[in-house]
Amino acid sequence: MTNQFTFQSQAECSHTQARAGIFTTPHGIVETPRFMPVGTTATVKGVTSAQLLATGAQMVLANTYHLHIQPGEDLIAKAGGLHKFMDWNGPILTDSGGFQVFSLSELRTISEEGVTFRSPRDGRIINLTPERSIQIQNKLGADVIMAFDECPPYPANREVVEAATSRTRRWLERCLQTHKRPDQALFGIIQGGVYPDLRSAAAKSLVELDLPGYAIGGVSVGEPEALIAQIVKVTAPLLPPHKPRYLMGIGTYREMAQAIASGVDLFDCVIPTRLARHGAVFVRGERWNIKNARFTEDFAPLDSECPCYTCQHFSRAYLNHLWRSRELLVYTLLSIHNLTELIRFTQRIRDAIIRDSFTREFSHLLTPVPENAV
Repeated sequence: MTNQFTFQSQAECSHTQARAGIFTTPHGIVETPRFMPVGTTATVKGVTSAQLLATGAQMVLANTYHLHIQPGEDLIAKAGGLHKFMDWNGPILTDSGGFQVFSLSELRTISEEGVTFRSPRDGRIINLTPERSIQIQNKLGADVIMAFDECPPYPANREVVEAATSRTRRWLERCLQTHKRPDQALFGIIQGGVYPDLRSAAAKSLVELDLPGYAIGGVSVGEPEALIAQIVKVTAPLLPPHKPRYLMGIGTYREMAQAIASGVDLFDCVIPTRLARHGAVFVRGERWNIKNARFTEDFAPLDSECPCYTCQHFSRAYLNHLWRSRELLVYTLLSIHNLTELIRFTQRIRDAIIRDSFTREFSHLLTPVPENAV
């Protein structure tokens, strides 16, 4: 890792692998553990950059595949790069497009060379190779860029997962050969499905390359929550303690708490804004539906202790009214709250790690998964 990217552990839990750290990037620091909002197409849905900053967000994500389709990496480069284009001055991470290998399985063909997609937007053919993914990300200009990988589905037999894991390693070598910008940290992605020996072998192979950071991929693709926790528990401790660890696609209270206990630092998920678009909000560890009639005459804020713009200015009754009136503002207000809540959740865990009270304060989330857990 160049001197533009460092990770320093500030405190460690005496009972788990949890740690509080500082990840330094060219566009600022990220205090870990931290939830990172997803801005797939250079926007966190329904939220302005100023509103996003007010949620406590320090690092946001964007997606290589989607930005390549629209508006194109050349236009973003011409605009001065992704930071200027989306008016976000903090750190940015771009996914490689590897997740679309999983999510767009009906529209793609995989070969050793790369992946051929049929664009869901206009039907045109898109060839995405490890080299092309890195070239696009170099032009986008994010602080952290991800290696192009093959994300196998769940369930999948061992042969399929083993082939995807091996190909991901070969593709990583091609990514490293193509990557040209020292002001961008290239993270490798550990695949291996639900097979501990494949995860261990993949982690060992990637650690040998001394990358700036490491991600655990191929989870949250259909596995039970308890199985995700087992995968992370096996994989995270194998990664270097002086490098950031990123668990891709995870964003519920319990999943994050258990992953943090295994030593994970960074998380992302679309869940805060996606649920907001369906009228759901996170409040004190619970999930509420603002459409519910019980909120019609409830003039309290969603959470009296929440500092977000929504809770400081509006009541549950008003949010219920907006939803019933189909007013677009409700999506923004619910998104602001959900983002703030999940970021505050990881901040509370960080503070607890520094006090060495993590296992005591969050013991209810570190136990086996109950039904209907959020």
